[in-house]
Amino acid sequence: MAETLFWTPLLVVLLAGLGDTEAQQTTLHPLVGRVFVHTLDHETFLSLPEHVAVPPAVHITYHAHLQGHPDLPRWLRYTQRSPHHPGFLYGSATPEDRGLQVIEVTAYNRDSFDTTRQRLVLEIGDPEGPLLPYQAEFLVRSHDAEEVLPSTPASRFLSALGGLWEPGELQLLNVTSALDRGGRVPLPIEGRKEGVYIKVGSASPFSTCLKMVASPDSHARCAQGQPPLLSCYDTLAPHFRVDWCNVTLVDKSVPEPADEVPTPGDGILEHDPFFCPPTEAPDRDFLVDALVTLLVPLLVALLLTLLLAYVMCCRREGRLKRDLATSECSTCKITSIQMVHHCTIHGNTEELRQMAASREVPRPLSTLPMFNVHTGERLPPRVDSAQVPLILDQH
Repeated sequence: MAETLFWTPLLVVLLAGLGDTEAQQTTLHPLVGRVFVHTLDHETFLSLPEHVAVPPAVHITYHAHLQGHPDLPRWLRYTQRSPHHPGFLYGSATPEDRGLQVIEVTAYNRDSFDTTRQRLVLEIGDPEGPLLPYQAEFLVRSHDAEEVLPSTPASRFLSALGGLWEPGELQLLNVTSALDRGGRVPLPIEGRKEGVYIKVGSASPFSTCLKMVASPDSHARCAQGQPPLLSCYDTLAPHFRVDWCNVTLVDKSVPEPADEVPTPGDGILEHDPFFCPPTEAPDRDFLVDALVTLLVPLLVALLLTLLLAYVMCCRREGRLKRDLATSECSTCKITSIQMVHHCTIHGNTEELRQMAASREVPRPLSTLPMFNVHTGERLPPRVDSAQVPLILDQH
């Protein structure tokens, strides 16, 4: 009960803390070619009394964009794991980004739906000190991007990497999530991380160990599913699990040759012994070619039409050919067979009629007079001519 009484006024203060709409302004100084990390803490956007911590029940999310634009500049990224965790603005500015940039951050309280704004003024300038021509990029599969953005994990990584590099100062150049490089979202299994690319620079040359890891022999072993060549002790393990098959070394100590600027010419090709285009084209008469192209198909079509007409009209088998093919003897024979067949049918029909008229059988009941039981009248049978046998009717 006492805890409830303690948290109730505190939550009231928190819910009212985001109600202020006046934008706060903070000036930051990112450097070109160096990693820039700014943490969006809940305490910064809440008006809390001194020595009062933010309880875990507060849900705050952020939205950041470049002033006058709907999104962040191309070199800056934003990430937040959940409303309970702080947000991060991180990235590495390029020489084209020098100057002044204003980032507007809006915080949303998911409990009270209050908002507050903060304006970040970024004055991007050139770094001081020696150049860092030797740069290496490592893929750390045991961490997410927001886990290495705070200063403590980043310093621990640089200290562990110092055992693999030549003695010298190491500086963090850039941090990129593996998802931004085409990586896949891991399964929700404990211990699975998204992965993060960490880019480190130094003024000292690469060590023999790093050169061996990035050698063509190591890449060939990685292509076959084998571990790369590592001639030194892995000082990054077990805190950082580095994928040694995804190590990239860039040496900028040797200046790259400048691209040759093409010199515009007069538009006339130089003399080439292998290319001798003709200078003059003789006149040519295309009448013969046109006649051959048109007349030959027409003659072939005409011949096919005449052949088809001859087959269909001149080769017909008509009545004359049928009469010539049928002899008189065959006609007489066929006629006599048909007459005999007709006579036979006619004689059999007459015989059946005579047999039907001379038979002595009792008359059927249907032909007897009808007797009415109630009136005693006898009515003649109603003979339906349709039901009379055909032979008797004809007889």
